[in-house]
Amino acid sequence: MVSTSLSAPDQDRQSFFAYGMWIIMAIALAKLLFHCYFNNRYGYFRDEFDYMACGDHLGWGYVDQPPLIPFLIHVCRAVLGDSLRSVRFIAALASSLLVVQTAMLAREFGGRRFALLLSAVTVVVAPQYLSNGSLLGTNCLEPNLWMGCANFAILAIKRNEPRYWLWFGVVAGLGLQEKYSIAVFGLGIVVGLLLTEQRRVFANKWIWLGGLAAFLIFLPNLLWNVYYHWPFVQLMRGIRAEGRDVVLPLLPYFFQQTLLVLPLTAPIWITGLIALFFSQRLKIYRVLGWSYLVCFAVFFALHGKNYYLAPIYPMLLAAGAVTIENAIGRPRLTWMKPVIVLLLLSAGVHLAPVVVPVLSPERFITYMKYLPMKLPVMEHSHERAVLPQWYADQFGWEEIVAETAQAWSRLSPGERGDCAVFAQDYGQAGAIDFLGRRYGLPPALSGHQTYFLWGPRGYSGNCMIVLDDRKETLEKLWDNVEYVGRSADNPYALEKRIDVFICKGAKFGTLAQLWPKLKHWR
Repeated sequence: MVSTSLSAPDQDRQSFFAYGMWIIMAIALAKLLFHCYFNNRYGYFRDEFDYMACGDHLGWGYVDQPPLIPFLIHVCRAVLGDSLRSVRFIAALASSLLVVQTAMLAREFGGRRFALLLSAVTVVVAPQYLSNGSLLGTNCLEPNLWMGCANFAILAIKRNEPRYWLWFGVVAGLGLQEKYSIAVFGLGIVVGLLLTEQRRVFANKWIWLGGLAAFLIFLPNLLWNVYYHWPFVQLMRGIRAEGRDVVLPLLPYFFQQTLLVLPLTAPIWITGLIALFFSQRLKIYRVLGWSYLVCFAVFFALHGKNYYLAPIYPMLLAAGAVTIENAIGRPRLTWMKPVIVLLLLSAGVHLAPVVVPVLSPERFITYMKYLPMKLPVMEHSHERAVLPQWYADQFGWEEIVAETAQAWSRLSPGERGDCAVFAQDYGQAGAIDFLGRRYGLPPALSGHQTYFLWGPRGYSGNCMIVLDDRKETLEKLWDNVEYVGRSADNPYALEKRIDVFICKGAKFGTLAQLWPKLKHWR
């Protein structure tokens, strides 16, 4: 007699692909290919230069970020190279995996085929997650790590298995090495546990071991911050003192949350949030609902940018998809399922050019005129740009580096050995480091953020090429200041034409003596 029972591996495989997970995997793969195709349309983004520069100086921390993204881009460039598609592959992959993660959350909430499909579609069309897949940044992995924590919290509650809190801590520790804001989500989970019957978990050793795991994984970066006198805290204080960010009242802040994940999905995630509190089926996960309210309150109170809360929405979308599936499960309402999906896809296609460079800059400018709303501005300096900042900061760098190379060509071989290139911010400096290699330019110096910590690198300062400064200011520091020229105009760039100078004959002693005055962390 032949046994028809499945082995444990076969059962696990069958369980994973239940309720149409094959379709979800296909959607995620299509999203990955979509990003890989369009991710080389414009140019390198300002912050991408910073991540690559930090990846060339591996350490346990940087002024504006923990070390995980620089480490990953270091490995990715070593394997895949320096093309735009290579640099953004991590972002494209993470954004595509989020589709699968969200569907898995819906399944853990008790969702079936339509709930998994609907939750996946909401992530595919959400502008913020499309943006995450189009640019390398700390935002790109953040939703994956937050939802990794949410998944283990759900499993711990659903299966009454406290050991999952240890894995929650492991993922949270990795999240702290990627972006510090996951600490707010952790706070939200703790508050949610204390406010629900799940508070009993604090009597179990596993949640404390999870906390210990998170702390130990985060410890190297914590020690780095202590050693350098809390540079990230200094940076945040500087930004706030400068008033650089746009601060929104409560209702506009909430409205921009709906824009992040597409206005048409707002009824879905709001339904999910309500269901986590009141649905008989989902209220055992009420801790997740409290975590959202805590995170919203904290980020709003601290005047956080609107996208700081974006990593939390996949779990609400999953909960909402399950609730909607149950609500329209009756035969006479099944017609609503394809209608909902088609409406979401249509809206997603219409708004995709906002965050994915599917259009040329000229066509995008025309396209913006027909949008039903004005695109959000998060910093006052972005208001002058023709394109939104996430596009404008991909233009102008080649022109800046080319003008710097003109200055370099005027130096004799003897002068070049001790002539540094000084840039005003990490965007300019990172562009010199990355794009300047083809011109033979040396790595740049800057007093901006982590570049300041890397110091003058042995240069005397007696000869320097200085970008984006005033001649009268430079003449107070050097005997001979020669104006080389201004970078060619790029109409789409946020950072417009930059003046370049050659400065010789230092009046300030050595560059090491001047260096403490060059610190600029805003």
